[in-house]
Amino acid sequence: MRRTGFVHTNHQSLAIWKSDFAVEFRVAGAVHASFHRQRFLTGLAWDMIAAGALLGTNDPPRSVLMLGLAGGTAFRVLRHLLPDCRLTAIDIDPEIVGLAREHMELDALGIEVIIGDAYAWLEHNQRTFDVVIDDIYLAGMTDVFRPRAWDAVLLDNLRRAVAPDGVLVVNLVTGAGHRTMQSLTRRVLRGAFPVVRCLKSAEAMNEVLVAGACVASRGRLDTYAGAFSNWRDRMYWDRLEVRRIS
Repeated sequence: MRRTGFVHTNHQSLAIWKSDFAVEFRVAGAVHASFHRQRFLTGLAWDMIAAGALLGTNDPPRSVLMLGLAGGTAFRVLRHLLPDCRLTAIDIDPEIVGLAREHMELDALGIEVIIGDAYAWLEHNQRTFDVVIDDIYLAGMTDVFRPRAWDAVLLDNLRRAVAPDGVLVVNLVTGAGHRTMQSLTRRVLRGAFPVVRCLKSAEAMNEVLVAGACVASRGRLDTYAGAFSNWRDRMYWDRLEVRRIS
């Protein structure tokens, strides 16, 4: 791949990298969004996010809300697996959404895109979704960070948006500098939901937590494996690990 541009938005600075088949948005040296014309999976966090959205009681889910859209990488996987699902996303950065429309065929996914502060939107939200995905990270000078700490208001707003028998999916960056938030999020979700499962991939520096009244095990993902015709997609899907956090 080669760098074809560098863009400063009001919220982040990102480099655009391209090859004949793929596009990446890179922020602070890390891949922030990925698009490939022939494949869906990456081995990274978006695979786990998409897989986590499939673990609720409603199978397949009928509606998914994502907080933090960026390039729509996880939603591209979900649209492939769930052609009839209602996909809604909120992102604070209209410029990165515009770049995804220009370079990553975002409009082809049929997403209801809302531009705004996702956490502020939740405070007034009256809608419920089978799946709510919290993937909000902002870019600092050298790393990404979650813009808001856990508190009772945020947790209540997220739970209110999750339909009965639905699940809350939270993406967490792991590793040095992120362990405090990782531990806190695990503790908060275990205290608020009967079941919490963790998804991991060997290639990713993330974990995805799925919380709800009932969260399916790894076997649920096997029912979707046949949707991937590319061998690399199938390899990444088969490598996903799911375990319950006690």
